[in-house]
Parts: sequence; structure tokens; C-alpha cells
Amino acid sequence: MNPTLPKPLQYAYVAAFGGLLLGLACGSLKSFPSFSAAPGTPLLNGKLAHAFETHYDEQFPIKRLGTNLWAALDFALFDEGRPGVVLGKDGWLYTDEEFKPAPTATQLDDNWALLRGVQKELERRGVKLVLAIIPAKARVYPEYLGKEQPASLHAGLYQDFLQRARQAGMAAPELLETLDQAKDKGQVFLRTDTHWTPLGAEAVAERLARAIRDGQHLDLPQQTFITEAHAAAPHKGDLLTFLPLDPLFSTLLPAPDQLQERQTRAADDNASGGDLFGDSTAPQVALVGTSYSANPRWNFAGALKQALSADLINYAKEGKGPLEPMLELLQDPGFAQHPPRLLVWEFPERYLPMRNDLSQFDANWLAQLRAAGTRDERLAANPPGLAAAR
Repeated sequence: MNPTLPKPLQYAYVAAFGGLLLGLACGSLKSFPSFSAAPGTPLLNGKLAHAFETHYDEQFPIKRLGTNLWAALDFALFDEGRPGVVLGKDGWLYTDEEFKPAPTATQLDDNWALLRGVQKELERRGVKLVLAIIPAKARVYPEYLGKEQPASLHAGLYQDFLQRARQAGMAAPELLETLDQAKDKGQVFLRTDTHWTPLGAEAVAERLARAIRDGQHLDLPQQTFITEAHAAAPHKGDLLTFLPLDPLFSTLLPAPDQLQERQTRAADDNASGGDLFGDSTAPQVALVGTSYSANPRWNFAGALKQALSADLINYAKEGKGPLEPMLELLQDPGFAQHPPRLLVWEFPERYLPMRNDLSQFDANWLAQLRAAGTRDERLAANPPGLAAAR
């Protein structure tokens, strides 16, 4: 005969279970006031009900409990986060993009051919290119790496990228040494974020400006800029989104970074930055790249203006990598009519072997760019006369 609980314990169990369900149900009611449907959502065709169901599912306490619990077990027992983050030592987090091998054996070469084709297209338009290869955070701060190490591909990726660029005749200043030296002054990358700090951005901007002044021989319109630093404040890094421990296990999370934002403005507040396309007094320098350049919290564009003593226009975009904003710019009619004299392309090293979604662009046009880059690589490897000499 199977043993049974005494009646009082059965009642207590049922009451406790019912109380738990009632508590979770009441807790979920708090999400009702925050629900709002898009204007014009039909009531009778089920779209309103589906929108409410999605909102309720996201706010349901049991789902949050399960998410927090599994994340806490992975973090505490296996020292792991969700795909997207790699845990280091002392609360340091890294994007797993700096650790993965190339998706295919030819992806790195394909991306390089496209990059090289972009260079040739800019040269055809009379635009001087300066390539700012941003070293990986894991390369600048290897001392905080944990049990997981970058794939072998990444060991020489930065130096290989730099060598390719210089052999192709690109202006590509050495930025790893710059960031290593800047570490003596403070953090150059955020501990819980993919990105650099304003200090790291400023160090790179100064190095780029020095290289541009020494090597490009451009007579740029001079303008004075002033940078002001704000008080440091806690910053929740983007890599913490891959550690869904909040709110139940928030004490397990690494301490937030302290971010001291900076803001750069023209010393003459009446000076006009203008529009690059169509104004003779407009900036003659353009910047394109990733969120390292696009996000004002790092103030890279501002630091570059001050270091160059020249205004610029920023075409960098967040969440699109370095290739997509550049290709969009090449197809911009205004850019074709009034190109800048100098273009700084901020390009994190980790993107060179990554697959990029470029489906928005004409495949034939991309193939032509890659072919131009590949053709120039073959000529560099086999210069005219070499075959005849053999």
C-alpha cells in the first residue's frame, strides 16, 4: 500500500501550492497597466489578443523565475553565460565574437577582397582612406581571460590584418601599442561591455590624427574644439544582457562599470559643421564604422575632431558592423557628388573573419568590388614581369 500524507499535511500542501499559484497570478497582474497595443490594432481578428499574450508571456513571473534560475546555475556551477558572452576573471566579460573561428575557411579572404575593393573605389573617387583597425578587447586585456581562450584564428589576426592593409598601400596606424600604453592612464575598454572607454577612444583618435598630419599632407580647414568630462556614473554594459540574473540573482552579477562620459564642442559655438554634401565650408573629413564610432557615449568622433583640429561628419552606425555602413555610403548619391577628401574607416579586427548579412546590396555590385580587390591581390603576388623572368 502506498503511504499517504496525513490529512493536515495534505491540506497544508494544497494551501501552499494554491497560495504560490495565487501569488504568481497576482504578481503577473502588475504587467497589465504597462500593456499598450499599437494604434489601430483590430479587436476582432485576434491581433489584439496575440499582442496581449506576447506581453503577458514576457512579464510572467514563472518564466522570469526559470530564466533567472537556469542562468544562475550556468553562472555558478559552470562559469558560463548565454551564447554571446565569455566570462573572464575579476568580473571581466568578453564578446564571444572575439573567440569564434571563421564560419567558413574562405570568409576572411572574401571579406578582405571586399575591403580591398572598397579601397580601390575610394581611390577612383579621389578619397584618401585611413583604416583604423581596432584591436580586440581580449587582445588588449588578455590578463583577464578565463578558462575559455580565443580560437587559433585570432592569435595573429590583428597583425595579419595590419600587414595586409599596409601591403595594399592603406594608411593603417598601429593601434594595439597605442591602447597598451594608454592602459597606464586608466581603463581603455569597459569591463562589462563590448566597447572601449572614452579614454581608449581618445588615445586612438590622437594616434590617428598624428598619422594623418604626418602622412596625408592635407590642408584641412582648422577649427578649435573643447572636450568636457562629466562625472563618472554606473554603466550597465551590453554584455550583461547575456547574464539574465536580474532581479532574483542580481548579487551574482559583476559590479557595473564606472563610465565618465565626455562631450566635445566647437570652441566657437557659432561655427557651423555644415553638411558634407553640398556646402563648400562643410567638413572635408568623414568617419564611418561601428558603434565604437556611432555611440556618443564613447565620444570617438568628438575626440577625433579635437585631435585633428578639424570638423568631420560621422556616418558610423550601431549594430551593422563596419562593412554595411561603408557600402551604404558608397551608394549615397550625395557622397558621389561631394566626396570628402579623407575618410577614416573604424574597423574592429574581429569583424574581418565574420559573416556579414549584405543581402540588401546588389549581388553583382558586391561581386564586382570583390573581384577588383582579388585582382589587385593577384597582381601584388605576381607583379608584371615576374612570369617573364621565370
